[in-house]
Amino acid sequence: MKLEGKVLVAQGGGPTAVINQSLVGVVLESRKFTQISKVYGAVHGVNGIINEDFFDLTQETTHNLEQVALTPSSALFSTRDKPDEKYCQEIFKVLKAHDVRYFFYIGGNDSADTVRIVNEQAESSDYEFRAIHIPKTIDNDLMFNDHTPGYGSAARFVANAFIGANLDNRSLPGVYLGVVMGRNAGFLTAASSMAQKYPDDGPHLIYLPERPFSKEQFLLDVKNVYDKYGRCVIAVSEGIMDKDGKPIISELSENLEFDAHGNQQLSGTGALGDILGSYIKKNLNIKRVRSDTYGYLQRSFMGCVSDTDQFEAREVGEKAAQFAIWNNKDGSIIIERTGYYSVDYKLTDLKNVAGKTKIMPSEYINVSGNGVTDAFKYYLRPLLGSGFQTGQIIRAPKAPKILNR
Repeated sequence: MKLEGKVLVAQGGGPTAVINQSLVGVVLESRKFTQISKVYGAVHGVNGIINEDFFDLTQETTHNLEQVALTPSSALFSTRDKPDEKYCQEIFKVLKAHDVRYFFYIGGNDSADTVRIVNEQAESSDYEFRAIHIPKTIDNDLMFNDHTPGYGSAARFVANAFIGANLDNRSLPGVYLGVVMGRNAGFLTAASSMAQKYPDDGPHLIYLPERPFSKEQFLLDVKNVYDKYGRCVIAVSEGIMDKDGKPIISELSENLEFDAHGNQQLSGTGALGDILGSYIKKNLNIKRVRSDTYGYLQRSFMGCVSDTDQFEAREVGEKAAQFAIWNNKDGSIIIERTGYYSVDYKLTDLKNVAGKTKIMPSEYINVSGNGVTDAFKYYLRPLLGSGFQTGQIIRAPKAPKILNR
């Protein structure tokens, strides 16, 4: 059956360096099909849908779309709205009124849940309609995906940042903490491990949400590393939790904020790094302690885009259009790793991805819970793309001393 009508594409959640590749993949692939009358882009995601705020991307030039594809952040702008059943009913009314027959939503697990609800409403109304969720998140936490578009570029940024921080710390020793995004999954923080080239390279300690964080053990870990090397570089996920599952930042901070999804706000504040830094200074009597919170820089940093990430982000958009328009199917696009290194794209039921979170496998985390294994580095390396380089140190021997001072 050839389903005729409009295409609507939207972007939701946090921007990434390659999300526009997926957008352009959908638009250009959809424009090839004669049964598609228009290709619309919703401004500010689902909020733009209920407000009927659309770009007519049928009238955008291919050249400009290709330039947009190379530009980080969400070209259609985004939203943090989390639609409930009533909100999705309003979405469906708009889609039906505009004769939208194909809906593509680029986003994380909450976006997949929105697609699921809207699709169910179309089915219950006997409205012929195809809905596809296109994966996107720097957290790399979507179920059934080997990895997600956006993660490779953000991971490349984190790796490069820690390469620089480690070299800086080697020059002027002390303790350095870098706080990285990641509420429930530590994939992005773990990318800091790619800075470890020489035996004494940092990050010497890596703390992830997947393992309980003990302030006492943390202090002991830092002391052991500092005693050994005279310096210590630490990567900390913003979502680290205690043994009871309570975020460490909520233990240490009095002023708590929550987002539209009811999640405690972890990004946009340097509180965790400052508090852990003060804790080290106070208890270990180390004077030179510094911290950085990478925050939004990780998401749309133009100078650290992985070409692998770009190519795959484009293809998930293209495959979404093909599955929906060629094959008349609904679902969520997933990326499967098929070799070292190759991938394939499949379609899975929306229920498999919607509202669910993938965490780092145990084999990627060391026994002590304060670092990662080589298996993780093997997994990550191809996602960083070509041209990824690490630092180099002087290996020449020291000259003999003449004056005995």
